[in-house]
Amino acid sequence: MSESPVSASEVVDSAQLALLLDIGVEAKPGNVDRDHDLEDLTLPQFLAGAADSRTGLERAAAGAPLGEAFERGVRGMVTRTGENTQFGCLLLLTPLVSAATQTVLTPAGLRDVLATTTVDDAVNFYRAFDHVDVAVGTPPASNGPPDVRLGAAAEQQLRDEEWRLIDIMEASSIDENATEWTTGFKRTFSMAKQMQSMECSLTERVRHAFISRLGMTRDTHIINTHGPQVATEIRQRAASLEDDIDQIRELDRELVDRNINPGTTADLTVAATFVALERGMSI
Repeated sequence: MSESPVSASEVVDSAQLALLLDIGVEAKPGNVDRDHDLEDLTLPQFLAGAADSRTGLERAAAGAPLGEAFERGVRGMVTRTGENTQFGCLLLLTPLVSAATQTVLTPAGLRDVLATTTVDDAVNFYRAFDHVDVAVGTPPASNGPPDVRLGAAAEQQLRDEEWRLIDIMEASSIDENATEWTTGFKRTFSMAKQMQSMECSLTERVRHAFISRLGMTRDTHIINTHGPQVATEIRQRAASLEDDIDQIRELDRELVDRNINPGTTADLTVAATFVALERGMSI
């Protein structure tokens, strides 16, 4: 990987490709993929989200503040469908795209980008929740930031208490995506390295990285929608999987039937795919 900023357009292309590869995989358990839709989400909706979120990614690549770029990406995502297809993906891709174009795509580069976030970024982050329903956990303690479900209505409290966006993430460390922000995207880079080292098709790399991560950590989206016990069960099931497509398909069918969607693991996989692509992973 080059240690100097690269073409903004090419970086955004890689981010969109990562979003598209997420749904181009065969049998990615519990998620929309090329084989099936979910009850309330479809492949065309994800394709539209990947296309229509580009404006936000372009703003990140151009050096816009992270909160502004993220809110614009989410607003674009829902333009045609009104559905939350890639909210978490965009939360991870926005700073990654910014780092790739404004500094260097390394953990240190990410930390530099994230350290610059402001109260305005936090306000725009909250505004993004007005555009779409997002499954979130129990609000933090009374001395923590406002409940994100307040959306733009939280602006005054955010300003009065001077919550920067990075502060919001640090107060939400139980969330896997927030943890990426506070650790320099440690797991994202680890997954990207794993994907680069594999000798198989690109879609197989994406699926393998997804299942491997699902077996390591309880998925935040499953915790928020089905509870910690179910999240633990699915983590253990994924960890016991062999690299056998029939076993993977069986788990996929079961999770779809039970309406269990490991959405946060998919977010991390998209982020890792972007990093691996930027670091030269071949198509």
